[in-house]
Amino acid sequence: MSSILTNNGAMVALQTMRSINSSMATTQNEISTGKSISNARDNAAVWAVSKTMEADVQGFKSIADSLALGRSSVGVARNAAETVTDLLTQMQGQIVAAQEDNVDRAKIQNDVDALRQQIGAVVSAAQFNGLNLVNGSNTDPVEVLSSLDRAADGTVTGNTIAVNAQNLTQDAAVIDTTAGYAAGAAALGAASQTLDNNPGNATQEFTIAGVEAGRAFSLNLNFSAGLTGGAAETAGGTQADAGEIAYVAAAGDTAADVAQGLVDAFNAWAAENDAYDLELSVNASGQLVAERTGLAAGQTVAVAIDTVTSDENRAAGGLFAMAGMDVSTKEGAEQALNDIEGLIQTAINSAAAFGSVQMRIDTQSEFVKNLSDALTTGIGALVDADMEATSARLQALQVQQQLAIQSLSIANQQPQNILALFR
Repeated sequence: MSSILTNNGAMVALQTMRSINSSMATTQNEISTGKSISNARDNAAVWAVSKTMEADVQGFKSIADSLALGRSSVGVARNAAETVTDLLTQMQGQIVAAQEDNVDRAKIQNDVDALRQQIGAVVSAAQFNGLNLVNGSNTDPVEVLSSLDRAADGTVTGNTIAVNAQNLTQDAAVIDTTAGYAAGAAALGAASQTLDNNPGNATQEFTIAGVEAGRAFSLNLNFSAGLTGGAAETAGGTQADAGEIAYVAAAGDTAADVAQGLVDAFNAWAAENDAYDLELSVNASGQLVAERTGLAAGQTVAVAIDTVTSDENRAAGGLFAMAGMDVSTKEGAEQALNDIEGLIQTAINSAAAFGSVQMRIDTQSEFVKNLSDALTTGIGALVDADMEATSARLQALQVQQQLAIQSLSIANQQPQNILALFR
């Protein structure tokens, strides 16, 4: 049956053309944008995933900049530590030469002073963008942003690489005694302990706790009256007040480091005050061990460790022993020879620490770059258009569109054929 009111052929042809035109529009959009999913309407789930990943890629670009800044900062510090090591090695040569009696120690001292000043200049100048990791201005680790970790629930957390500063200055320790020392038992879990001639009390051990950067630990000694063996002991009473034998904890110090610092401070104090027969050491557990020998009945020495935390406390520079180095005398030259090896090791350890961190930053930087590339590839696989397939589809749609137009034209001519029946 033919009808002039309802042209079914034209309607079918028109529907087909609309479908082809819609596909054509989609294909042309893919060609113009290069994406098969360019907005949330195309595929909401995939579009959401791609946008989350794009945000991560952008974040990793910022992380790459942070790592580059951290690498440069650590690199400057490492170069400074290596330069200081070289200068100390030169200084060691001068100090060894000063051991000979038939030399002009005054001229050697001039060379030592010049090297010491150069080391100070290197340490002072070793900054990048205002950050100096070797001059003692940073007591807390410097955090370098290294990664963004996304959990399954979408929570994002940042990870960092900690860079511990190394103090290569010649500064002496600064202790704020105005803050007052707390009782040793409060921070250390060990109150004052007394050594006497009782075999069970000949040795006492102190467990040092509460170690944190800027906390000062003070060793207080009290010898009993009439105790002989050194000028400082003959009068009896307190021999070392709070702060006289002390150590300020630096960033990264352990209990064993504090104990060793107190031992070194005590040895320096004892050398100046003729305090004999009291020996301090650090055991394998990191405890401070005090040992007294040769005590007669009734003779005692009380040992206490007190602590104080203050913003004014400053740890001694790692090259502090170099500040007073004097090879102009035989005794001074011998002492300098004892000290210089420790100073060289301090500089070597600092350079090695920076080198290890810099290598880690370099590794992380390369990983972040590769990870960004992998994420970008993943995003492309989700949303990018397959241009070869799209091109082939466009060619087919163009043919289909032409055929649909021809079909619609034929269908539209059908009512005209009915007129022939009325002629």
